[in-house]
Amino acid sequence: MPPVATTCLAFVAALFQSRASLHLENLALRHQVMVYQQTVHRLRLRPTDRLFWAWLSRVWPDWREDLVFVQPSTVIAWQRKRFREHWTRLSRHGKPGRPAVPKEVQTLIHRMSPANPTWGVLRIVGELRKPGIHVAKATVEK
Repeated sequence: MPPVATTCLAFVAALFQSRASLHLENLALRHQVMVYQQTVHRLRLRPTDRLFWAWLSRVWPDWREDLVFVQPSTVIAWQRKRFREHWTRLSRHGKPGRPAVPKEVQTLIHRMSPANPTWGVLRIVGELRKPGIHVAKATVEK
């Protein structure tokens, strides 16, 4: 189909679209033109370009029709990657495992055990809790 006819058909179709949809389509097409103008040989997308298309795919239902320079599945893969990275960052909150027991508490346990041979592990744990030292039963058993 000649470009003039295609343009006329696009204009007629635009008459039936909502104003917000037209603005988003205009924004998407302008962004693609800007990316093409900045590219010398090969298309290079910045993280901000990826973020823009991920956002646009959430806001605009017809985003797939006007996306030219990458496939829609690529944009969805960017979204999934950002989602995984976001939750990975949130879930990291220090070193894995139980926190280390201070040396002073370790030496106190080592002194209490032989000094009180009739006390069991639970009694030592209970006696340590009185001054506010909270240790697990497994820590005292070690």
